[in-house]
This record gives sequence, structure tokens and C-alpha cells, in this order.
Amino acid sequence: MTVVELRVLDGPNLYFTRPAIKLTLGVAPWLALRDERAQRLTRRAGFTPVATAGAPNSDQRRRYLARFAVHVARLLADATATHLAIRGRSGPEAEQIVVAFVWRRQGAAEAFARELASLLELCLDGRRSLERAIAEAADRLESMDPGPAPTVLRPTIPIIAVTGTNGKTTTVRLIAQLARAAGHTVAFTTTDGVYRNDELVEAGDYSGFSGAAKALAQPGIDFAVLETARGGILLRGMGTDHNDVAVVTNVTEDHLDQYGIRTLDQLAEVKATITKITKPDGWDVLNADDPRVLAMRRLAAGRPWLFSLDADHPAIRTTLAEGGRAISVLDGALVVMTSGRQGHRLLPVEDVPVTLAGISSHNISNAMGAAAAALGAGIHEEAVVEGLRSFVLDPERNPGRANIFEVDGRVVVIDYAHNEDGMRGLIEICHGLRAPGASIFLTFGSAGDRTNAILHRLGYTAARGPDRVAIAQLHRYLRGRDPQDLVNRLQAGLKDGGKPPSPVFPNELEALEWMLTASAPNDVIAITALGQRPEIFQYLRDRGGAPVGPLRIRELVRRGRS
Repeated sequence: MTVVELRVLDGPNLYFTRPAIKLTLGVAPWLALRDERAQRLTRRAGFTPVATAGAPNSDQRRRYLARFAVHVARLLADATATHLAIRGRSGPEAEQIVVAFVWRRQGAAEAFARELASLLELCLDGRRSLERAIAEAADRLESMDPGPAPTVLRPTIPIIAVTGTNGKTTTVRLIAQLARAAGHTVAFTTTDGVYRNDELVEAGDYSGFSGAAKALAQPGIDFAVLETARGGILLRGMGTDHNDVAVVTNVTEDHLDQYGIRTLDQLAEVKATITKITKPDGWDVLNADDPRVLAMRRLAAGRPWLFSLDADHPAIRTTLAEGGRAISVLDGALVVMTSGRQGHRLLPVEDVPVTLAGISSHNISNAMGAAAAALGAGIHEEAVVEGLRSFVLDPERNPGRANIFEVDGRVVVIDYAHNEDGMRGLIEICHGLRAPGASIFLTFGSAGDRTNAILHRLGYTAARGPDRVAIAQLHRYLRGRDPQDLVNRLQAGLKDGGKPPSPVFPNELEALEWMLTASAPNDVIAITALGQRPEIFQYLRDRGGAPVGPLRIRELVRRGRS
């Protein structure tokens, strides 16, 4: 028996809506036992499960041991007269289980976890008394300093939490713009940093627990929007004890095989955490076009507000009949739907710059989610419309998210596009901006911590739209992977997508230079900038390039449609 990890989750988390301890145990000795002996030892501890212990080293055995660990934890809690919520499940590795329980005092909770590990090991020895060991453990726990209480924040200002695989940062920034249009002083967090209104307070990835604390500590704020990534939820929990509104953009394959999350359903379970701490009179804004996000409404604590590109989505009809709300696109305009009235028109999609004159479907979804969140938080409709009209995807306000330049007659699109879904969105934008007869060039890369399957699909998707494709290496983001292996997997995806072997460049800037040289006027050039985004912006300006504003984007889109 080994304690693999004892993690303190300071805020609402995957297991509970309150701070919890997550204890990961290596249980190889228990897994190796014969079925009969495992059942005999656990029955001796008073454990009477419905199922058998299962074969050695089987999934059933791990599930059995997780339930047994919960049983022993409850015996120890009873001995200390503690009413304790406890959950157990299989662990991230084959020889591990996880036990999670709510904590009120950190020192006592950590000590409880260590005593539990010792008791589970003691149970392997059929000659020792578990009852006596629990009594001794309870005495030790009662005599120790309980330690500090949780510090999770309980804000008194409106809080909107945003999660998902794609679109989080854009949605956060857009909601902040809508709130500012209503006169609020807004703090918000993203993977780029903590902001107060448009001022960057501290740079870095603050999409977790500490980001919420830094944002809410800003002077004079009366509104907060918090980007909430899966890593923050898993490593420390959420930074506030509630939301007034929660937004879930989508759930797609990204960051799998990290922190024990191996499947899309498990990833969706993590991201659903934010919907479970929404106030009962608040709103959970959910993407109805993503089935895993739509399913979150079953356990969401707030009222459902769906957004969908399909105004006739069956879930919208059901949600409206049950008193919820929805927002969709009808006759080319964003429309809010409620059970008591017909669709209420906000403004034409073409007038919302973030949608790039309506050619970017994923940004239409982001705009709908942001508008629903702002309205759900009590922001007046006039301010929402004004904010939607004024938010622009420029390098200053939303760097790396569909930033568009014109250079030497070419249209250049800089976008994060770090996974399959993001790549589809980027290619959709390129097709919408392309003039008749023009070509599309694309350079892309990837961090090394994606699964082999994700890398292959990224390459496959990248092949299915552009005329010419290149790969840019991201040496700063290899994260333990061999660089040639990464390139080979992307090339394999391109090949299966119908493209010949693509040129490989040592960095993004050299790839951009190649595309500008190989392309012709009116061509569209796209690059998934990550490692050299500031250098790329500067390079384009040095070449005489300039960001493209909403009016020019509309002209380019209309040219493409002609």
C-alpha cells in the first residue's frame, strides 16, 4: 500500500461542491489477492457488498476496493463522531484507487487521510484487530491541532464562470465587454492573465483557483468573469463557492490522459462542476449543439439557458416548456426565446464583429453564450447589444483568437486552433474570407502533451480544407515528446487527409515567411500561432500589414460570396 498523492482541493471540485481531500492510493497488494481471500478480509471489517471482489487485477476488483475504502473511512469517521461525505472510485492508474471526502479543517483532514491509508494496509493482515486500530487512530486525531478552515471565497458581486474546451477566453472577454457597456467595473481571468477592465494586472495562466482570488481582490470591481479550466478544477477546485451564471462552451478531445482523465465523458464530468454550484435562481448557459454539454442540464443547480445554431433544436422546445430560456439564430439575427413570448430579436449576426460577418459558426456560438450569460446576470439588453457591436477580435483585446491582417494583398488569420474543433473553425473562417479563385495556405503545430490519436486527427482536419499546408515546430511546448515523433504523427494525419508530405519549419515565424512568399495576392494565409505570437504580430506590422476591422471583414466576406 502506498500513498500516491494527498491533494487538498480548496474549493468546489469534481467530487463535491465543497472543499475536499483527494487521496490516491496504490493498492497493488489488494489487487493481487485471490477473490476468496479478498472477500474474507473485507467481510472481517464488516464490509458486505452486493458484488464479488472480482478477479485479481481486474477493473471489478478496483471498484470493489474503492467501495471498501469508503467503508473503512466511514468507520473511522464514526469513531471520531464526524459526519463525513465520502466517495471512492478507480484511480488514474491500473493499481490505484481514489478516496475523496469533504474537509472542514485542513490539518485534521490530512491526518485523517493518512490514518485511512494505514488502516487499509492493516486490513491485509487478518490477525490484527481493525476495531482497536480505528480506536487508536481516533484518539490520535482527537488530540491533534485541527488546522485552518477553508478559504474559498464567497463573493457578494455577480460571478460568471466559463468553461469548455474551445472558446473560453473569447467568451470571457466578450462577457466582460458587455458588463462594461452596462457601466460595471469588471475583473476577469483568462489563460493570458488577470484583468481589471482592459488593464492587464498580472500576466500568466490564471484560469484556476488563484486567478479567482486575484480577480476578486481588485479594487472597486462590481462584476467578475472567471475562466475555469479543467486543470484548475482537478488540482485545487474552483475559486468561489458559487456562481450566479455558469457557461459551458463545448467538450471536445483535448488534454486527455492528464490528471487521470482519459475519456470525453470524464472530461465532461469535470467541466460540469461549474454548473453544480450555480445559485438556484441563477442560470446555467449550455451549448445545446454539444450532446455532453446539453446533458449537464440534468444535474445543474441553476435554471437552464440553452444556446444553439438550430432554432428548432428539440431541446430548446423542451427547455422553454419547462420555464427555461434559449438563444439562437433566426432570420440572420440573434434571438432570445422564453416560454412566455415569441422570439425576441437582439441584433443581426452580421453586426456582431466577433462572428466575422457571420462566417464563423463557433464565434456565433460564443456570442450567443456570452449574451445569454450577461442577460442572465441582469445586464440590460441595450448594454448587451452595444457590447456585442463593439467587441472586436483584434490583437490587443483578444490576441491569438481569429486576429485578421492584410499584408501585400493577402489576408492573414492568426488563431490559437490547438485542437480538432478549433482547426475546423479556423478553416471555416479561411473559406469565408477567400476571394473566388484564391488559395488557402495553412501552417499549424501542436504541443507534445496531446494523445497520439488527437495529433493524428489534428493533422487530418488540417488537410481537409487548405490548398497548401506546412508544419511549424513548437520546441518550447514539446513537454517530453520527441520532436520527430510529433512531426511524424502530424504528417500521418495530413497523409490520411489527402495531402502530400508537408514542409516542416523550425518555428512559426519562418513558416509565415514561406507562406507570404509562396502565396499570391487575394490568397488567405492562416497560422496557429502559439510560441511566437507577439513576434508574428510585429513581423506583419513591419511588412506594412494592418489589422482588419469589422467593415473591411464584411467587404471581404461579401467578396467571397460573390
